[in-house]
Amino acid sequence: MNFKTKKIVYSLALSASLLSSTLNASTNEKLVNSIIELRGDVENLYTDIKENKESYHSQMKSLSMQITDSEAQINRKSTAIKLAKNELEKIKTQIKETSSGNSEIKPLVLNALTLLEQSINEGLPFMVDSRVADLHKIKADLEEGLITNEKALSLTWASYDDTIRVTKEIGLFKQQIDFKGKKVLARIAKLGSVAMFFSTPSNEVGFVVKEANKYSYKHITNPEDIKKIVTLFDALQKQIRTGYFELPNALVLQGAK
Repeated sequence: MNFKTKKIVYSLALSASLLSSTLNASTNEKLVNSIIELRGDVENLYTDIKENKESYHSQMKSLSMQITDSEAQINRKSTAIKLAKNELEKIKTQIKETSSGNSEIKPLVLNALTLLEQSINEGLPFMVDSRVADLHKIKADLEEGLITNEKALSLTWASYDDTIRVTKEIGLFKQQIDFKGKKVLARIAKLGSVAMFFSTPSNEVGFVVKEANKYSYKHITNPEDIKKIVTLFDALQKQIRTGYFELPNALVLQGAK
């Protein structure tokens, strides 16, 4: 190999070396940029996870507080029901002990009817008019001497039993309600003595609320809550009375003693 040939070979080798260095530098730069971009994506993901985690904890805390409040209200109502039952048993015992045909039965029966009417008026607004009308008829018949004291006592006793049954009853019914300033014949889903939902012929739904010792029918417009109430009506229509149901907070226990 002469001098000229060697020079060409060296030049080619040098060019290849420079080209390789340039390509490596370009590849490294792309790799670094890719790593930076990936790192940014990972940080964004961590941020999203942290925000979702905080939101989840906040929701769980809120739900936990609602559950605690509902349980406290149910306990208060349960205590009130127990006291009412004890009082009822006392009244029944008194009626039974004095039902020997003496004149003391009549005032006792009238007093028992008055107490029961008060209890019905303060409870869920379920068939109140007809239930109170039945009590008024017993009173009127007794006052007018159309029935004996013993007969009035028996009817009063049956009315108390019926009231206890109503407080436990779960099912679908129909009754007139005051809705948007009008009397509407609505379907009623009654859950014992703790909640009552309604559905109007125009498919508007809601539930009973108690405010300042007065009941009203609250119209629900939230789509999720509407779906829950419709599901409850469908289940009761199919005679399904047990199971897990998600419902809006419709407990009417505020103010229970």
